[in-house]
Amino acid sequence: MSVAKKIIERHLLSGEMKAGEEIGLKIDQTLTQDATGTMAYLQFEAMGVPRVKTKLSVSYVDHNTLQSGFENADDHKFLQTIATKYGIVFSPAGNGICHQVHLERFGVPGMTLIGSDSHTPTGGGIGMLAFGAGGLDVACAMAGQPFYITMPKIIKVNLKGKLRDWVSAKDIILELLRIESVKGGRGKIYEFAGEGVKTLSVPERATITNMGTELGATTSIFPSDEITKDFLVRQGRGNLWTQIVPDADAVYDGEIIIDLNELEPLIACPHMPDKVVKVKDIEGITVDQVGIGSCTNSSLADMLLVARTLKGRKINKDVSFVVSPGSRQVLAMLGQSEALFDIIESGARILESACGPCIGMGQSPKSAAVSLRTFNRNFEGRSGTKDAQVYLCSPEVALAAALSGKITDPVKYFGKKPDIKMPEKFLIDDAQFQQPSEDGSKVEVIKGPNIVSLKQFTFDLKNNATAALKVGDNISTDHILPAGAKILPFRSNLPKISEFTYAAVDPDFAKRAKTIENGIIIGGENYGQGSSREHAALAPRFLNIKILLVKSFARIHLANLINFGIIPLTFDNPKDYDLIETGDALTFADAANILKNNEDFLIKTKNGKQIKANYALTQRQKEILLAGGLLNWIKSDSK
Repeated sequence: MSVAKKIIERHLLSGEMKAGEEIGLKIDQTLTQDATGTMAYLQFEAMGVPRVKTKLSVSYVDHNTLQSGFENADDHKFLQTIATKYGIVFSPAGNGICHQVHLERFGVPGMTLIGSDSHTPTGGGIGMLAFGAGGLDVACAMAGQPFYITMPKIIKVNLKGKLRDWVSAKDIILELLRIESVKGGRGKIYEFAGEGVKTLSVPERATITNMGTELGATTSIFPSDEITKDFLVRQGRGNLWTQIVPDADAVYDGEIIIDLNELEPLIACPHMPDKVVKVKDIEGITVDQVGIGSCTNSSLADMLLVARTLKGRKINKDVSFVVSPGSRQVLAMLGQSEALFDIIESGARILESACGPCIGMGQSPKSAAVSLRTFNRNFEGRSGTKDAQVYLCSPEVALAAALSGKITDPVKYFGKKPDIKMPEKFLIDDAQFQQPSEDGSKVEVIKGPNIVSLKQFTFDLKNNATAALKVGDNISTDHILPAGAKILPFRSNLPKISEFTYAAVDPDFAKRAKTIENGIIIGGENYGQGSSREHAALAPRFLNIKILLVKSFARIHLANLINFGIIPLTFDNPKDYDLIETGDALTFADAANILKNNEDFLIKTKNGKQIKANYALTQRQKEILLAGGLLNWIKSDSK
């Protein structure tokens, strides 16, 4: 068997390992971050479970660290107290980005992990089977419930050869995005194999699995081998290592070959991670801003490369250059050496160990700026500047641009790449992690005025709906509900944050949707790609959206829609997309009976034409929809 199938088999609670079948998995670990965690813990609290049932659950504060008002600080206190009460480790602001920190201090090869952040598959770099999920799915896992997914196809990514100087792991995942596209990974696990795997460190592997999310993949994974063991030993956790490698005769559902010897520096152009070209083909474009960091490229190895390359050099005077180390451990180890001095002396601005500009939390570029970032997403407006031209690249390409002031091929710009030697032992100081109380019954959960109790939805759709909005292909959750410093503080306040739903696409959407009894959104391919934020389903449901009718869905968003009682439909004939416009009245038979009796979902347009819509739902998923959402279904099921 493959690595992925071995771990799935050990955690399988229901279903069969046949591609396309629903399976239920036992979850060992969970993680949340503060932008999604507040809602996840409100949901967990509503379940009435006295303590988490996972082997480990960690609550990180890494998104909403900008405290420009009381809202974020209130959320942090809520997260701290609810973690103490329910048996969750709490990682406060400043401790680092959840995926980087979890890899360093908590990741265990062979375990399952789900997180309320779409880049949780970072854990695949250490040999974990790690999934991004909506907050409610994470809450259910903490309560001991299985995590349900459709059994994916396992695709072998055969890495041959070895990377050349100034070509990096980021170029491997950019090449895979160029081959597969942002929707090519739907229903797939990418498992990396071949002799090239042995040339990649755990941080390099984690860069690849982190950004594998942008493929639309279920997850990505590397084997747990001697390189994994070496990383864990240096982190003082060598006793947790287990070897997990594919069988010699492992069978895969497909294979992609990438020759590392032939790979060149690559870059993703605005405004999609799969618009990948060779750096040398677009050299010369003037650059205004460069950012190095995020959960994709903020490891100690990345930062040491930055320091060694910048030593004795100065950043171009026309470039705003920011660097954000991924964790307190990384920042502290930079501070122990001259590395931090070299970065600062070059003219760089050092940011907090947090997500920061990746989610539009500060460092928005100037109007129409060209910004090169080592991040994982470059959706339009995500930076906080709608007309910014954001490119995604490796630290190597970012450094060449920061120094030259233009997009530049680092292979030509620099000489020999410096040899980065990692320390035999990492600085280990876990004092900042706050352990939960042994007796949570005595702990008071503190909720500030911005934390609003959950609204309970019911299934109240009958036989008609109005098209509240029509959108195109590759709509991301950033389109549906933006991030950024102005909006993220309201993640625990559903009535307030719903006002921003689709604000960048149609400023009048929220106001209009409130006046519609039963709303339906019409969309194209790969609807809901990007972040796992369940608010992109919750807020539309709060605004009376009852149905999504699109050409295809992204995995996590599809699950979130079901979790909050929105019926996910796809066009049987994609050409029927052209038959509906915003404002159209649509009719159909009683929706509840259609789902209960497994009948065809036939929708009549205002012009009298009939559209067939498909729903590939399991019996469990139909019951969740009819209950008004997953939380209602769990409560009724437990009676």
